[in-house]
Parts: sequence; C-alpha cells; structure tokens
Amino acid sequence: MNPDDARAVILAAIGQVAPEVDPHELGPDEEIWFGLDLDSMDQLQIMEHISTQTGVEVPEADYPKLQTIDDLVGYLSAAVS
Repeated sequence: MNPDDARAVILAAIGQVAPEVDPHELGPDEEIWFGLDLDSMDQLQIMEHISTQTGVEVPEADYPKLQTIDDLVGYLSAAVS
C-alpha cells in the first residue's frame, strides 16, 4: 500500500468514527487522539475500520507507537508492501 492510499484509509476511518472532527486539521506529526479529542473507544473503532479496509490486523500492543497519522501511514505501508 502506498502512503497516499494508507492516508486515505486512515482519514476515512477517522471520519466514520468521529464525523464531528476534521482530521485534515492535524499536522502529520500531531497526536491523533489528543489533537482530535478522541478517547480509547474511538481509537479502537478507528483501528477496526482500518483493519477491515486493509486486511491488516493491528495488535493492541502496537497502539502506543501509532500516535500520529504519519505513524499509521508508515505502519500500513510496511504491512501491505
């Protein structure tokens, strides 16, 4: 998966779980969860949407290192290459 496709999947997942926020307001290095005021349930749902769309299972143990959009883009790009 190329980075642009990964970013699109991530932004779509955020939009589905939290339609009231605009993920485009985040810089690539800003923390998603605090920057968009999302809680752990939102994070879990976003990761589930990403997994459904990409087929990549993201173990909860990896969540702490996936804090920014760039973190997620890199993770997905590496997992689906």
